[in-house]
Amino acid sequence: MMGMGLSEQQLLKQFAATRQASTGLAMASTERKQVVLQTLASLLEQNSTQILAANQLDMEAMALENPMRDRLLLTSHRIQDLANSVREVALLPDPSGQVLLQKTLSNGLDLQKIAVPLGVVGVIYESRPNVTIDVAALCVRSGNAAVLRGGSDAWHTNHILVSLIHQALQKAEFPTDLVRLMPTDREHVQTLLTAVRFIDVIIPRGSDALIQRVRRESLVPTIETGAGVCHTYVAESAELNMAVDIVVNAKVSRPSVCNSLDTILVHRTQAKDFLQALAPPLKAFHVAIFADSESFSILTDVGYPTLHKAQASDFGREYLDYACSVKIVNDLAEALGHIQTYSSRHSEAIVTSDAAEAEFYLQAVDAAAVYWNASTRFTDGGVFDLGAEIGISTQKLHARGPFALEKLVTEKWILKGQGQIR
Repeated sequence: MMGMGLSEQQLLKQFAATRQASTGLAMASTERKQVVLQTLASLLEQNSTQILAANQLDMEAMALENPMRDRLLLTSHRIQDLANSVREVALLPDPSGQVLLQKTLSNGLDLQKIAVPLGVVGVIYESRPNVTIDVAALCVRSGNAAVLRGGSDAWHTNHILVSLIHQALQKAEFPTDLVRLMPTDREHVQTLLTAVRFIDVIIPRGSDALIQRVRRESLVPTIETGAGVCHTYVAESAELNMAVDIVVNAKVSRPSVCNSLDTILVHRTQAKDFLQALAPPLKAFHVAIFADSESFSILTDVGYPTLHKAQASDFGREYLDYACSVKIVNDLAEALGHIQTYSSRHSEAIVTSDAAEAEFYLQAVDAAAVYWNASTRFTDGGVFDLGAEIGISTQKLHARGPFALEKLVTEKWILKGQGQIR
């Protein structure tokens, strides 16, 4: 069922149908696009029981120790959150069709620069069925068609979600080709990455291995999202209780997501008091700590149970689980050097009472989001009041940070004349 036995040529024909359908959506009124999303939100609520049953099939097939289980899991509450998010996207301003520049040139030509949809957006993602709904809602609202390649571990959930998306499209008299769920055969990924005639942009959302593969092999332009190796630096002047609260929240509130903490950097003068205070709350969540030699000694003295001596590979590692690394540093310069070496440029934080030090950190750190006295867990399109997001972009071209509705457009120049020739 997952592969459906499609040949490459059959898949390319499907991509061609999606490309053809995208033109009608790009020209559709904002009201028709809103109908799709409003209908989809209601369908999610009405079919919650069926969605949960499909999700249970996927959950039963995933190993109990797999840290991706939380990403895969849907609950009644999470489905309601998805429906609410879709309604929020429907109410956001339509980014396509906006006039960005308008003037009359000296030669008499009327010039306009307008925002237009990207066209056909291909998204490759793992485990998280909420991405299916988020991407479809954002793409339809901005006038883009979508080709979705979810992981085999979420096939049953994604399949029912896309069937509901198709019902919503039909209600507004749009072709179902506009949102396509690809089979999960691995060889079909290569077909998607090289379908330059039909796909305008590829967005990988998932592990570093996935992102690196897309970067290496895609002939279609890509926007990278997903991998987050996030640090929190506890500086010399950090308020102890605040630092503990921030680090614990960044690590344990939802460890399987890209904005969760991976490495704690702590100033040497703070190290003993901070780690002693941090140990009990992390111990309560059974967080495995991979500690450098000095922090290993401190945590051994307090009897921390799940403690390991850090190897070089434990820094720069995205844990996506109840685990993190710890390194003691001498000063801000050493912390910045470590972050520069190991960061994925997603989200980085400093906890300090020194405003000058904080401002220097905020300016010096090269990341999509940088925090002073706050948890990295806030890096999210919804939290930033941007609505749902396709992911967090860690690159610098086109989109950086939460990749939300307003970034799903490009520009078109329109010129109107009265017979001018050059």
